[in-house]
This record gives sequence, C-alpha cells and structure tokens, in this order.
Amino acid sequence: MLERDQVAPELAVLYDALLKQRGVVPNMFKTVANSPNLALSFAAFLKQLLSDGALPGWYKELIATRMSVLLDSAYAVAAHSLSARQKGASDQQIAATKADFEKGPFTEVEKLGLRCADRLHHSSSDIDDDFYGKLKSVYNDQQIIELIATAAAFECFPRFVDALRIRPTPLLEKTSAGQL
Repeated sequence: MLERDQVAPELAVLYDALLKQRGVVPNMFKTVANSPNLALSFAAFLKQLLSDGALPGWYKELIATRMSVLLDSAYAVAAHSLSARQKGASDQQIAATKADFEKGPFTEVEKLGLRCADRLHHSSSDIDDDFYGKLKSVYNDQQIIELIATAAAFECFPRFVDALRIRPTPLLEKTSAGQL
C-alpha cells in the first residue's frame, strides 16, 4: 500500500479528495495506486456509479453492500456500509441490507432493487423477462441501468480486493462495528 507521500501528484489529489469525502483513504486505493492509471480510472468510475443520479447514492451504496455481503467480503461490506451511512442510509437500512432486507425499512420498490441484486449475483439469467417486467413497472430505463450497473460492478470489486488480500481500512472496521 502506498501512502500519499509515495504517489504521483495526480494520485495525491485523489488521496486528498477521498480523505475529505470519506475521512480516510481506503486501502483499496492505497493498493491500486501501484498502477496509477488504474487507480484514477477506478476512482472516476466509482464516483460516477455511486453518486446521486437516477437513483440516490445511498441506495446504490446499499446495493454495493448487499453484493459485498453475498460475496462474503468483509472489506467491501465495511467500506460500502460506511459510504451508505455518509450518504444518508439509516443504521436500520444498513443492518437489514446485511441480513434480511425483506423485513427491513424499505419501500417495495427498494426491496425489488435489492432482489434484483440477489438475482444478478446468482445468475444474470435470473433476471428473466418476468422479473425485468417487474423492474420496468416501477423503475425507468436510467434507474434500471444504474441498478444493474451497480450490482454488476460489485460482483467485481469485492473479488478484486479479496483476491489481493487487501485488509479492511481501520476506520472502516470501526464504523462497520458501530463504534464511530
């Protein structure tokens, strides 16, 4: 993992932005900084993907959290739980996303999106015509694209951090345990 004083100026700017936004530079970025172009590309992609858009950022962070739970990635669960909280998700929503979201404080539309993430995790063919029709009945095209793009991206990122044996960022561990 590279610290701020070990990276090129363009990555130092990224470190500063992450520190300001999250209160910490995630270990994933400290690790991927070994490949500067990849680090900058990841940051740009994730910023666009997880910001408010057709779907609110807090909800997309919960989708990322759900995918991370399904992949059993402690790093990604902690990271996206923190980001979801920072973007406005309640502790009850975060807890339900990690367990049984069907009983959580979500609207039926929000539960459908979480079901979509679960189906995508199992197999993209589980998002069959019938299920896609249910999505189309409550989400517009932009929302469906953001929902599926978020779920699909977080089939990748938790695997990436876990395969590289990136340990959870210390602040993220404390926050996910509710100690912040």
